[in-house]
Amino acid sequence: MSMSWVRKNYRVPAKRGGRVVYTGEGKPELGTIRSASGGYVHIQLDGVKHTMPFHPTWELRYLDGSAEVQG
Repeated sequence: MSMSWVRKNYRVPAKRGGRVVYTGEGKPELGTIRSASGGYVHIQLDGVKHTMPFHPTWELRYLDGSAEVQG
């Protein structure tokens, strides 16, 4: 399942290199989308050397480049 599949089926603006805010651990964390597979987006959180799979609609906010994180 590719990035286009994730966009179409979950109706999210996920794209490789896109920035997100993950809020599932109680505080906002910025990350970058690196890939997609199996219906998940693989995100590299800032300060972490590896990617981790995230469900495209769970605790993620997709940024458009002009948005800033508040937290």
